[in-house]
Amino acid sequence: MTSEAGSTEADATLLRESVEAFNAGDMAKLLAVAAPDIVIHYAEMPEPLQGRETWQQGYELVKRAFPDLKIRVDDLVAADDKVALRLTLSGTHQGEFQGIPATGRTISYVSHEFYRVADGLVAEEWICSDMASLFSQLS
Repeated sequence: MTSEAGSTEADATLLRESVEAFNAGDMAKLLAVAAPDIVIHYAEMPEPLQGRETWQQGYELVKRAFPDLKIRVDDLVAADDKVALRLTLSGTHQGEFQGIPATGRTISYVSHEFYRVADGLVAEEWICSDMASLFSQLS
């Protein structure tokens, strides 16, 4: 079974282009590919978050803390309506993040992310980032 948008190839392309849009700071493109009622699962949170506006707030929080944050796709696997990514995120801590004031340190950490695509939009995401590594680099 493939997503209603078409093929697993189209879903993989959607996520690759989303990473490129993130790296370019193209918020309009990122919001355009997120379903209005996107469901956001973070490994460290007991309940999922929901909605495009909530997703945008998370993006803005990260970009304020790490304005030069870039994502490198290390692996991408697509099957059915899901796309799995293994990513490396790197940037400079230039703003407050989770109560930690800017340190000026360069950080790099890994994130494993899964996405469900429906009707050509990202309908759901599961984020499991190596936050322990990130926080150790900030302390």
